[in-house]
Amino acid sequence: MTDPQLKPERIRVLIAEDQTLIREGLATLLAQQNDDFEIVGAAADGEQAIEFARRYRPDVVLMDLQMPRADGVTATQRILREFPGTGIVVLTTFDTNDLIFEAVSAGAKAYLLKDSRIDEIAATIRTVANGQSALSPGVAAKILEEFKRLRPRHAPASAPARGDLTARENEILKLIVEGKSNGEIGAQLHLAEGTIKNYVSTILEKCGAKNRTELAIKTIG
Repeated sequence: MTDPQLKPERIRVLIAEDQTLIREGLATLLAQQNDDFEIVGAAADGEQAIEFARRYRPDVVLMDLQMPRADGVTATQRILREFPGTGIVVLTTFDTNDLIFEAVSAGAKAYLLKDSRIDEIAATIRTVANGQSALSPGVAAKILEEFKRLRPRHAPASAPARGDLTARENEILKLIVEGKSNGEIGAQLHLAEGTIKNYVSTILEKCGAKNRTELAIKTIG
């Protein structure tokens, strides 16, 4: 039986943000979220983020992209090279396709804008700490747009049919590649959103992909 006096293990979070007010505000607000976060450090630039990652071994790094000395993409690459199990959550004011693509390609598991609510940021950190990605359909769509732009000209323009998927699964796969959410796919195909969710899980398993973005990139790559 679990001792009720023992608190569950908290998620160790490192904040990397060059603006002092935002950095300190995030630390304060996250520390108040259900007592399940431990703020192990707050780095003011990319090099310090790398140093603190080595020192404190966080579960999740909340990473700004535009920082002095080393930007967030560079810091993400270097941290994951040494500590591949660390979850990186990008928190930035920028939502351009190329920056999102670079951050996710570097290994970030989630991408949030700084106008996100603190409860949304906290939920995303928990998701990433559990080893899952947390990319919204809108962010996934931007990644796919950039991937298609960088793709060789001879590559197919849309998702090719896969012989190991049923006709319905291939139909849903095509809509995933277009960046549509489960709700949008369900509305277009006149199916319940829960049914689409089950289809997506099956498609991910058959294609050996961890998430929708990886699935789409594998499909059209």
